[in-house]
Amino acid sequence: MAQLPPLPQNYTYSAEHEWVDGAADELVGKTVKVGITAVAADALGEVVYVDLPEVGDTITAGETCGEVESTKSVSDLYTPVTGEIITINEAAVDSPGLLNSDPYGEGWLFEVAVTEVGEVMDAAGYAEANSL
Repeated sequence: MAQLPPLPQNYTYSAEHEWVDGAADELVGKTVKVGITAVAADALGEVVYVDLPEVGDTITAGETCGEVESTKSVSDLYTPVTGEIITINEAAVDSPGLLNSDPYGEGWLFEVAVTEVGEVMDAAGYAEANSL
């Protein structure tokens, strides 16, 4: 495993390796960014394509909402929250390698106006679940 960037402590994580930029108890009613973790990006290898939901789409926590394709495989994206897609990160669509080089910053995928939070964990729980 490559040297991974530090796990943001103030983010919320799913078992499927997606992150949300905020604490789980503070997400409902906010617009937040969603992305994939460095663990996922490392496991995928070089990301070459992302397929994201469209602005205005409603996504449901725990369900697929797109996919990430790498030189090794294709992986479904699962959303950790329910809500409406507000913005798509066009930079990540145009340069999917951002998911590898800056998964917690410029490599975010979309913003969603959250109405409900699915099954998620804090950074400590995610780190423990993934032996980080």
